Amino acid sequence: MNLKQRVLIVEDDPDIAELLKVNLQDMSLSCEICTRGDKAIPIILANQFALIILDLMLPGMSGVEICQEIRKSKPEQAILMLTAKSSELDQILGLEVGADDYMTKPFSIPALQARVKVQLRRCQLYQESLEQVSRHAQPQKIVIGDLSVDPTERRVNLRHVNIDLTALEFDLLKFFATRPEQVFSRTQLLDQVWGYDHAGYEHTVNSNINRLRNKLQAVAGSKQIIQTVWGVGYRLSATNCTLSQEVE
Repeated sequence: MNLKQRVLIVEDDPDIAELLKVNLQDMSLSCEICTRGDKAIPIILANQFALIILDLMLPGMSGVEICQEIRKSKPEQAILMLTAKSSELDQILGLEVGADDYMTKPFSIPALQARVKVQLRRCQLYQESLEQVSRHAQPQKIVIGDLSVDPTERRVNLRHVNIDLTALEFDLLKFFATRPEQVFSRTQLLDQVWGYDHAGYEHTVNSNINRLRNKLQAVAGSKQIIQTVWGVGYRLSATNCTLSQEVE
């Protein structure tokens, strides 16, 4: 079975789980269902899935806890989180712990399928980059000061320190690195990095930016590489990619 065809649905509501499965099968995807949070981790660790659709509220283990565990061993794993709650806090929480995207129930099937297509496309690009490495393709690195982004091996190095990023965080950083100092709005980032433009999902951008920025700041110290341009959006500061000798 091709990796890009496999999706794991972690959802305790049987009606929703079956609805998801039927509609994803219409996209020629192979779907498996897990109804308990505490049973999801062994399945995820023992298998490879292009995408995990993860409910926030689950028996045995919450979606947030599952997401945290996945990120420890599979930072590249694509995760789409579902939540029946409408509060911004719940949505932000899911994204802050590592989900690539979220949808609030109830949702439309076309919107769900569009989100799934975006994640599967990213998974396919990730697999193609790994295949290039296996064929000994020469990496085309992006180097800005002390920041090195290798699109082929999908590695990020800042001042000789390797930084572990999720697949989406890497794509976001690569996008900024190929356009240093250029400012992008949340809408532009949703369109260019996520692959869709959908009003109301700005938190998806904010949370991924915050996670990426925090990982870079752990090495960069006081120098902010991903900067917020208030009222406009975000940019990568080429100047701040060159770290002073005091940063240790």
